[in-house]
Amino acid sequence: MTSEDVAGKTSVTIANIAEEAKIASEGVKAPSRQTLLGICKSLVAGGVAGGVSRTAVAPLERLKILLQVQNPHAIKYNGTIQGLKYIWRTEGLRGMFKGNGTNCARIVPNSAVKFFSYEEASKGILWLYQQQPGNEDAELTPLLRLGAGACAGIIAMSATYPMDLVRGRITVQTDKSSTQYRGMTHALTTVLREEGPRALYKGWLPSVIGVIPYVGLNFAVYESLKDHLVKTRPFGLVEGEELGVITKLGCGAIAGTVGQTVAYPLDVIRRRMQMVGWKHAASVVTGEGKSTSALEYTGMVDAFRKTVRHEGFGALYKGLVPNSVKVVPSIAIAFVTYEVVKDVLKVEMRISE
Repeated sequence: MTSEDVAGKTSVTIANIAEEAKIASEGVKAPSRQTLLGICKSLVAGGVAGGVSRTAVAPLERLKILLQVQNPHAIKYNGTIQGLKYIWRTEGLRGMFKGNGTNCARIVPNSAVKFFSYEEASKGILWLYQQQPGNEDAELTPLLRLGAGACAGIIAMSATYPMDLVRGRITVQTDKSSTQYRGMTHALTTVLREEGPRALYKGWLPSVIGVIPYVGLNFAVYESLKDHLVKTRPFGLVEGEELGVITKLGCGAIAGTVGQTVAYPLDVIRRRMQMVGWKHAASVVTGEGKSTSALEYTGMVDAFRKTVRHEGFGALYKGLVPNSVKVVPSIAIAFVTYEVVKDVLKVEMRISE
């Protein structure tokens, strides 16, 4: 082979490599821009879904927290209707939505991260599952969706937990509290200054444990119900048509009810642990102004033990009724709003996919 032949082949090879590199780079750039735009749209849809759903049920959200942490020896709130009437009578309309601004400031990023994390986690888990022999054409199962939902819940909860803690405290405080949090930023700085950085994550462990069945079941039940309805088409559903808003709301309501019932005791313990070290919540203070000793917990197990011993097993489900009434529309609205906003933003990917 002559030097000319070698040079010719080398030049052809270099040209081919350059051409392949050009094609590869062009193929990467467009999807990258599209993917980034899709991520932004997905985050926006998730944030809007969280804000709309929580604002719709803000009075019930506040009542649930007040029922969870109130002093058993100084009962103010005896149920959903009585509790809402008491808040309205003593604090008016502003009292019904107290803490909602902080709640939305937390739930908007939480919901955005949660929905996006679920989409990514479900794709990743399905890919890993398909790598197993015989599973090459497998689809998402309820168990895989449960795992993806659990991952999404842990990521979202951990990222926004300090805001959840101060939101709970702002919700609990009243005009008679000796120390007033003026907002989320003031509450965060006050907790940091008076109780230290670790206080921002009080109750984090039961939250991690509780979010696994709660968020996991929400996504698993909602997606599995939708998948079942699409395949079986009961109740006169037409083949080829997408599920209607009412049907999706029903799926979301069932999903929310199942998830919150399983995880509710851990939510109660989490909320009580968040109040440890804070002696200005009127609803957890006795009539003489002395803080109740029930708030002194050394950990999650101790909080469970003291709550059950002093107040009975039923205390783990305090506030369950208003929470159930809240969860039914809240979770349903969140799921449907998320899908509607993604339709408006023309995002083709759905959480079912």
